[in-house]
Amino acid sequence: MNVIKLRTIAAALSCSMVTLTVYASVLPANQTNSQWFKDGAANVVNKSQLTTGEHAKNVILFVGDGMGISTLTAARILQGQQHAGHQGGEENVLSFEHFPYTALVKTYTTNQQTPDSAGTMTAMATGVKTKAGIIAIADTSLRGNCLSSQGNELISLVDLANAKGLATGVVSTARLTHTTPAAAYAKSPERNWEADSNLPAEAIANGCKDIASQLVERSSDNGLSVALGGGRSYFLPKEVIDGEGKAGKRNDGKDLTQTWLNSYTNAAYVWDKSGFDAIDSSTTDHLLGLFNPSHMQYEIDRANDRGGEPSLTEMTTKAIEILKKNPNGYLLIVESGRIDHGHHAGNAHRALTDTVELSSAVQAAVAGTRSEDTLIMVTADHSHVFTIAGYPQRGNPMLGLVHSIGGELALASDGKPYTTLAYSNGPGAVVGVRDDLSSVDTTDKDFMQQALIPMSSETHAGEDISLHALGPGAHLAQGVIEQNVIFHIINQVQQLGGTKY
Repeated sequence: MNVIKLRTIAAALSCSMVTLTVYASVLPANQTNSQWFKDGAANVVNKSQLTTGEHAKNVILFVGDGMGISTLTAARILQGQQHAGHQGGEENVLSFEHFPYTALVKTYTTNQQTPDSAGTMTAMATGVKTKAGIIAIADTSLRGNCLSSQGNELISLVDLANAKGLATGVVSTARLTHTTPAAAYAKSPERNWEADSNLPAEAIANGCKDIASQLVERSSDNGLSVALGGGRSYFLPKEVIDGEGKAGKRNDGKDLTQTWLNSYTNAAYVWDKSGFDAIDSSTTDHLLGLFNPSHMQYEIDRANDRGGEPSLTEMTTKAIEILKKNPNGYLLIVESGRIDHGHHAGNAHRALTDTVELSSAVQAAVAGTRSEDTLIMVTADHSHVFTIAGYPQRGNPMLGLVHSIGGELALASDGKPYTTLAYSNGPGAVVGVRDDLSSVDTTDKDFMQQALIPMSSETHAGEDISLHALGPGAHLAQGVIEQNVIFHIINQVQQLGGTKY
């Protein structure tokens, strides 16, 4: 039995290039000369050189809503196949998958194995797990009961950052009043109380406030500097018709966009792309952007929006430009909210292209900040019942039918072809005889992947999701962690004062 000795030495590190010398007494040349072999060795050497600071001036937390591991894999391959130079797409890497530190995150809530976004984002924003459907309220409260929530409110990262004098911002492609962005700034025993018209009599009688009003009617020293996303209707009275012809949802007659303008100096409100583009970040200190009556468009549909919408990348860049003016630093939370909605619709194309856009937004954030003083973390709130299967050959179109090695169309036991991507439940479920996809364009943006269990909306999944980290404190993102640990990483790295160090 041969004894194999392998010694790898990292030589000059220059311009982020690693020169490797590989010495092997037994390994054959066709092994050590393989690019796979060299790249693998370089990866280990690079890891051995990693160091991070203990504290960060700025923190940016990206949340891909519904961005499970299978979504990352499929989006990575799809992005690779959309760009020349990638062999089959499989070797491509999303921007944040280059980050040096990674952890797996457990997502259950206190009452559900498979969570919702309210409970999961509450864990990340407050450091405490709670029930599904509850936003920044301890799980001793009853869902949908205002009285039981009183005294059970939780302090969020935004609250702590504002108290320290940092600038804070929330960006989302969903409604700003939707669960994930809302958990950053609001406290509500019911995720659906987005406008005052959603409040039941019990909530009104006991003084609970709707989520939209909580965003705008914060004290000036605890207000957001930037809030960009959808959900315009929830901020306008029912009597008001917005620029896209939609009526507001508020019963109280309040125009919360005007309240925003009245609350701050150097404040601006925009609702369309032209207004957004006209914003001068150097003179604007508080920016509210509401670009759709409800959720913003999927990235692939954005060009068709009536009023025009900025991309997630553009919103992220603008937010950083405004927030970084604060000499004390900033906290920015960015959600790609419609990944989740694409999956719920059984529509992988839209879910994956929004994931690719999130990768672009992260890359823009990396380019617009310094790794010496800014911690950037990318994670999800939960996963989806989304699968990649069927033994497709290398380079098989990610959204296409499965072709086996050699290019032959793969057939299921019913003699019909099938796609690489599918869902275990959802609106694309097969009832009775399965459709023959031979003549169907499965790459069309409206194609709905086939599913097993019929449901009007595909569901979340309960497996772990990933956390990727770059910058000061990134080394704390390791192992398998509870979701509320993300709060504690940010709290300690940014020294927000919520815990002792």
